[in-house]
Amino acid sequence: MRFVRSGRRVAVAAVSLSALLVAAACGGSSSDSGSGTGSSAPAVDFTKQGDIELWNGKDTSGNLPKLIAQFNAQHPNGKVTFHELPDNADQQRQQMIQNTQIKNPAMAVISMDVVWTSEFAAKGYVVPLPTDQFPTEGFLQSAVAGATYFNKLYAYPSTSDGGLLYYRKDLLDKYNLQPPTTFDEMKTACDTIKKGENNSKLDCYAGQYNKYEGLTVNFDEAVHSAGGVIVGDDGKPNVATPEAAKGLQTLADWFKNGDIPKAAITWQEENGRQAFEAGQLIFHRNWGYVYNLAQTDKDSVVKGKFDVAPLPGISGPGVSSLGGHNFAIAANAENKGTAVDFLKFMSSEEVQKSNTLATSQSPTIEKLYTDSDLVKKFPFMPTQLKSIQTAIPRPKAVEYGDVTLAIQDAAYGALQAGANGQTADSTTALQGLQTKLQTLIK
Repeated sequence: MRFVRSGRRVAVAAVSLSALLVAAACGGSSSDSGSGTGSSAPAVDFTKQGDIELWNGKDTSGNLPKLIAQFNAQHPNGKVTFHELPDNADQQRQQMIQNTQIKNPAMAVISMDVVWTSEFAAKGYVVPLPTDQFPTEGFLQSAVAGATYFNKLYAYPSTSDGGLLYYRKDLLDKYNLQPPTTFDEMKTACDTIKKGENNSKLDCYAGQYNKYEGLTVNFDEAVHSAGGVIVGDDGKPNVATPEAAKGLQTLADWFKNGDIPKAAITWQEENGRQAFEAGQLIFHRNWGYVYNLAQTDKDSVVKGKFDVAPLPGISGPGVSSLGGHNFAIAANAENKGTAVDFLKFMSSEEVQKSNTLATSQSPTIEKLYTDSDLVKKFPFMPTQLKSIQTAIPRPKAVEYGDVTLAIQDAAYGALQAGANGQTADSTTALQGLQTKLQTLIK
């Protein structure tokens, strides 16, 4: 799901209009950048051609510039420049909002996290796509739903994602163990392996627990797999329950007893991936992009030694938080015709297949999960599809930025207590979160 690689920079234009404008950017919301649902919005010109910028997080694979170059070679009427954003999703969102405020015309195509759709559409940061040019047949239903707001398509599905459990197959095979389906089974497996290996540098399990969007994802998965919810079927917050508290408390207790290494309190996706590749973890929760890197990175010591399974749950089978990114057209983009052409190119079956082969990122066209070339190279594709099909979306909210910050505050405090050797009070933490969410989600 994430475009991240430590120590790697992709060449971008030395001086761009965006680079000049970003210095003047400031926070807040825009009242005149368009309307997500209003009927009085002016007609959008989807024909104008010219150079544009793609605003996207850091590239993990080096493949995105290749795809951009391929498009540019086929598209003489307008070229795409890769404007590379930070690896942190929260920072990406903030920069996109800031440049909407100052009406940056160069920011044309944005890689929009599935959880931003309601906010970006309602506030007019992106424009609805013309239905006659963007058919959705054959795309994953969840991917289309994640790009839709009030029955309008605001982005074209690009990559989908569901969480996966990476595990050391060599170690599980050595001790005649099966991939765990619950946290209790995972702890039992870890205890067996650590006792047998007698390696003080080998830890049990980790996900993403730094105070950012990844923590919201991991909290969401723990709560749902314990039988709880953040928002109920009626659309109202319902997180102050014994089931939700059990999910958060389990993570905090695992920090306290060392089954999750204390250092993981600062980890994002790349930190965990690097620890797994270094042979420091038996089990690791991450996204599909890790598979290709763990097999190909020159420093990976787990090449040929790991496999992938569905996420384990707290009280039963695990459930993933739905991930993914979709390409949207910014409301202030000057050359929306080029943007339309680029969206069609990037979401085409041919390009999605080539991107998956190069990166192991999950496609949004459903039949690609049974494509013989993809399954041969990435045998985990059927597992990934199941994870996506059963994934649960994070709360949909116009003020999603405030919602996720409230979740992170509550979850991080509990996990930090555990990492400090204290017993977390998850019940009180979630009572406070419930009160905040009731003011944010109505």
